[in-house]
Amino acid sequence: MSEKASNPTNNYTVPSVSITTAHTGASSKANVLGMRAMQERAYAKRGEQYLLIKSPPASGKSRALMFIALDKLHNQGLRQAIVVVPERSIGGSFADEPLTQFGFYWDWQVAPHWNLCNAPGIDEPRVAKSKVDAVRMFLSSTEKVLVCTHATFRFAVEELGFEAFDNRLIAIDEFHHVSSNPDNKLGSQLGGFIVRDKVHVVAMTGSYFRGDSEAVLGPTDEAKFETVTYTYYEQLNGYRWLKSLDIGYFFYTGRYVDAVAKVLDPALKTIVHIPNVNARESLKDKEREVNDIMNALGESKDSWKGVDPATGFHLIQAKDGRTLRVADLVDDGDPAKRSRVLSALKDPAQKNNRDHVDIIIALGMAKEGFDWIWCEHALTIGYRSSLTEIVQIIGRATRDAEGKERSRFTNLIAEPAADQAAVAEAVNDMLKAISASLLMEQVLAPRYEFTPKNNGKKDGFDYGVEGYKEDGRNIGINHETGQFHIEINGLAAPQSPEATRICREDLNEVVTNFLQDKTALERGLFDKENTLPEELTQLRMGKIVRERYPELSEADHEAIRQHAVAAMNITQQAKLALAQGDANGGETAQGSTALLNGVRKFVNVRDLDIDLIDRINPFEAAYAVLAIAMDEKSLRQVQTSIAAKKISIPEDEARDLARRALQFKNERGRLPDINSADLWEKRMAEGVAALARFRAQTKAAEALSGQRGLPTPRETPPMPRVASPKPQ
Repeated sequence: MSEKASNPTNNYTVPSVSITTAHTGASSKANVLGMRAMQERAYAKRGEQYLLIKSPPASGKSRALMFIALDKLHNQGLRQAIVVVPERSIGGSFADEPLTQFGFYWDWQVAPHWNLCNAPGIDEPRVAKSKVDAVRMFLSSTEKVLVCTHATFRFAVEELGFEAFDNRLIAIDEFHHVSSNPDNKLGSQLGGFIVRDKVHVVAMTGSYFRGDSEAVLGPTDEAKFETVTYTYYEQLNGYRWLKSLDIGYFFYTGRYVDAVAKVLDPALKTIVHIPNVNARESLKDKEREVNDIMNALGESKDSWKGVDPATGFHLIQAKDGRTLRVADLVDDGDPAKRSRVLSALKDPAQKNNRDHVDIIIALGMAKEGFDWIWCEHALTIGYRSSLTEIVQIIGRATRDAEGKERSRFTNLIAEPAADQAAVAEAVNDMLKAISASLLMEQVLAPRYEFTPKNNGKKDGFDYGVEGYKEDGRNIGINHETGQFHIEINGLAAPQSPEATRICREDLNEVVTNFLQDKTALERGLFDKENTLPEELTQLRMGKIVRERYPELSEADHEAIRQHAVAAMNITQQAKLALAQGDANGGETAQGSTALLNGVRKFVNVRDLDIDLIDRINPFEAAYAVLAIAMDEKSLRQVQTSIAAKKISIPEDEARDLARRALQFKNERGRLPDINSADLWEKRMAEGVAALARFRAQTKAAEALSGQRGLPTPRETPPMPRVASPKPQ
């Protein structure tokens, strides 16, 4: 076999995760009020002053808000509703809706002049500020609903003050654009509204985690929100038509446009997101890149058959003889041409016409608020700096539509070349892309309900033919929500209501922070020889939990850490078990039980125990995939470059190891032994020794300067004594 043939790079699409659903139709069925499952769940909480709706793209968040807002205006005494969207194009999602035709009490109506997203001019400061006058007029009027952009709202609050918005509903769409960072104006303003406590807030997002690791809300503000969660799993499982979703990545070398030709199937309705001109993957000529992609779709270089004058779509003769209709959203040289293409894509008369367009090539558009129900494949080149962007892109392909049974997301990742000078940069980009893929696996997985062993069965869960067994290996599934109940030996239970809420609602946010921890990702994937799993599951995850929730107790920190590690590792081990079963010729699990079967395979090996879970590298399954998909030489190169950065134990890690050493002593009645054959026990002892050196250095420096005083016990745990190394 030739080297080229044996090298999977440029030839192999990695099936990162594949979700097969039960396609029950539940998520698209409406109740007597015209509400789908998610909307009904949100409406049940309509009386809450602060409401957070976490729900995937295409689940009906816009209409859910309409139901809630109308009730607040008619039954709860609020004067007006202001809907705030991140960009003008999304404003159309809140146009008039005849809700009474479907059983609701009132219709949703927005006067044309009060939808400021339709007003002329772009959202730059000068123009946005001019719209403040319109907001002022609305607030003093008897009109009920205003729609504007985040930018317009920010300027309005700055000029008019918080008091002007009293007794009104503020609904913030795509809430992940907000941040608790003081530099985020909308986030600061939201905090001001909450302090004043004179408005109602409904926040909506399909991806309640930010790509920059910033918290969306501060802990105090977040605790005031009632959360409604509708998971990806519930939505996909309840679709009528869409049966499966594949998410994968494809490593390539050379020009990305050549790799596109290998993964772009002209038979699939596809959105191609090309890289920004400043990205490493870009060829620095976006028009030529688009032309190369279109050429790859045709049977020859002469396949271009002109432009449809009505829509502006390019006409390409495909290899199978069909004429493909390709929308180019990259070319911005002719505003009139671009406007014609956009108008054609948004033409309501064509919404249900599958043959209206075949391929959309985009740069920054077609992500948020772009509704093309027929999209079957979202193809993205290069990593995206924001994980939320990935979620939004995938959301373009997860609309349910008649005859659409399968959809996929593919991320093209540039493999570090052996002769490439900027190996570190290439590795960094690759890690971010893999991180996004791992996060999506977690987002798509069912929610977990973890309890300690023999805590008893939970209502609403099916434990199989034999039912719940005392002292048995119990795994329950709620067929309505897809939620799993899993028992774990030694699992710490959260103590406070907030920690309980986090373990129930926010584990994905904690896992997101972990996956964005570059050190954890590097060590876990490519330096396994020198990295113990506990360094990732206990130290790195523990540090993330403490920093994310500093107001919680140590007991709550540990409970959240254990739950987050369990959620991630069980998902990964289930995926690995299914993949191994497929490789050995096993049957592919069908329906909503696919991941459950993987969990059962993992659990059947031995009882789940928190110590067992802590001793599994969370990136084990991802590495197994990489080892198959990447060129061996490139893989070794990446491993070498990361292993070379190995440093001695830093002080903060030494402090964390000392904490673990104290916990070890409390549990086992002895101190960690630096000579132990158990590598994690040895590592804890090394951490204690390193911390002793740091403290000695601090004492010496203080003595030299004539100062006295030691770090407080809160900063540094008491120093356990550790056995000295045995003489060699």
